[in-house]
Amino acid sequence: MTGDTDFSGKHVLVVGGSSGIGNGIAHGFRERGATVHVWGTRPSASDYDRSEGSDLSGLRYTCVDVGDPDAIAACPAPFDSLDVLVLSQGTVVYRRGEFERAGWDRVMAVNLDSLMHCARKFRSQLAETHGAIIIVSSISGLKANIGNPAYAASKAGAISLTKTLGQAFAADGIRVNGLAPGLVDTKLTKVTTESKQRLEGAIARIPQRRMGTPSDMAGAAIFLASPLASYVTGHTLVVDGGLSL
Repeated sequence: MTGDTDFSGKHVLVVGGSSGIGNGIAHGFRERGATVHVWGTRPSASDYDRSEGSDLSGLRYTCVDVGDPDAIAACPAPFDSLDVLVLSQGTVVYRRGEFERAGWDRVMAVNLDSLMHCARKFRSQLAETHGAIIIVSSISGLKANIGNPAYAASKAGAISLTKTLGQAFAADGIRVNGLAPGLVDTKLTKVTTESKQRLEGAIARIPQRRMGTPSDMAGAAIFLASPLASYVTGHTLVVDGGLSL
């Protein structure tokens, strides 16, 4: 473990860290010495199963519905100080449900609105430590997404919010950056990964000829939160194996 990526003694909160990309990021920081707390949607850590891409061993856990701004506001801060806030929450509604009001409102509440509410909640703690915020968006925020208008719009909004908060929070000593994953095998991408034909077609469009993994995303997040990226602010790093090229 090199000094630049050693997070020993640091406190990290990963919102959406109970599964998928967020879970991979949470363990990436834990493996580098950080004390890591995650927010998820199920009542307790025991309600998650490793077969679903959830491994909460070594992580602290709190159930918070980030689609509800009042729930975010009411949840106690997990630590007396905070060094890194990772915003990896996300949801999607398939079968054209995002074209309807209920689907649109829910996706926007979780994928975009909650980013601002969480950033506001922890701004003062992060200012005290000159910490970092990492916003997980998607390459869907850079192009059209067939059948998922709310998902694409929310991720485009997340990329824009990363720029604006990066500018606004810099005076507090907080660096705000993001990462935009491509195709990663998580529960949100099962519509693709569980279909042999769709998966083969998707991988054929990726220059590296493989899906990304949560640990791939963890590497990018660790870099952005570390001193190695000390002069990087408001930037969203595309981590997609070349899919968007």
